[in-house]
Amino acid sequence: MYGELAEGNVPEIWAGVDIGKTHHHAVVINAEGKRLLSRRVANDESELLALIGDVLEISADVLWAVDLNHGGAALLIGLLISHGQPVAYLTGLAVHRASATYRGEGKTDAKDAFVIADQARVRRDLGLLRPGDEIAVDLRTLTTRRLDAVFDRTRQINRLRAQLLEIFPALERAMDLTNRGPVMLLTGYQTPAAIRRAGTSRIQTWLKNRKVRSAAALAKTAVDAAHAQMTALPGEKLAATMVVRLAKGVMALDEEIAELDALIEAKFREHPHAEVIRSLPGMGAKLGAEFLAATGGDMDAFGTSDRLAGFAGLAPRPRDSGRVSGNLRRPRRYHRGLLRTMYLSAMVSLQCCPASKAFYDRKRSEGKGHKQALLALARRRLNVLWAMIRDGECYHGSPPVTLAA
Repeated sequence: MYGELAEGNVPEIWAGVDIGKTHHHAVVINAEGKRLLSRRVANDESELLALIGDVLEISADVLWAVDLNHGGAALLIGLLISHGQPVAYLTGLAVHRASATYRGEGKTDAKDAFVIADQARVRRDLGLLRPGDEIAVDLRTLTTRRLDAVFDRTRQINRLRAQLLEIFPALERAMDLTNRGPVMLLTGYQTPAAIRRAGTSRIQTWLKNRKVRSAAALAKTAVDAAHAQMTALPGEKLAATMVVRLAKGVMALDEEIAELDALIEAKFREHPHAEVIRSLPGMGAKLGAEFLAATGGDMDAFGTSDRLAGFAGLAPRPRDSGRVSGNLRRPRRYHRGLLRTMYLSAMVSLQCCPASKAFYDRKRSEGKGHKQALLALARRRLNVLWAMIRDGECYHGSPPVTLAA
């Protein structure tokens, strides 16, 4: 989450920190770019507190800058924020590109830390890191883990498909392994011979006992696939055990995702903006939680809806040159997660919000493609959501009617 540097507030010194896993390197410079301190410190609370104290002894008017805003930087950023210190963030790519403009081709932690400090000194477009409220931080942790689990599930399903394809391609072709029923079937039956021996009725009963929907249709599909392949392929026995292992892994991830969904919804409902966010059509608990995780829940940090749209990558930037004008492109620096959240909510709103559907249809009639119209709708909805949170008002499909006195 990011704030803005105050206009005209120029610090006396700048402290750049090149973040590492076990150690950081800090360099402090003054307004002339002269190094006042250069030190390698361990990623340990006592050493970091000593560094903060030594920098504040040089001057209390300091701007800190880091090239990482999570992971190994979490302890340092937490200590700085708890001490009321402003912290700016430069992306690693920005530091890498800027370092090429400094003398020498060598790369050291000390040089990188100096580049970070010097870029913070000369640039005025850097945002300040803000921690967000406690609920937003918890939601960031939960939504990040859920996204990892979803990616892990996709990878596990792909491995399951590849393994099943080696011994039973007819079944792999007939089953949709993104659904629970086919995955459950594979924990009990994996080979054509085993399915033929069991038969349709026995497999159907086995699936019903495990509360699988459409058990009869699924059992028939499996038996039909088994009759289509009468040959047992080499390595079938061992491959079948791998199929069971992979199928159980998919089901375990399904259970974890369901648990995370429940935790996310419960935590999201605790946030003071939850009711306002959920009132916007297409914005449910999961997407609302992702919105709070990305923004921190504090709209004051952005100031205007345009800045929030820029943070989400929904405010195009001009890229003109020579005779080429009106060339608009998405900014390179934006929050991918927030863009994904607003894009998905816009897509869902087409099914449940007449106003969103009318706006989308108007953009399509203007000649915009499906993706362009959805991005325009996402920008429009982000403006509305920002105003709703600012005013603390829930969404109304039409303005409320005021009765005459």
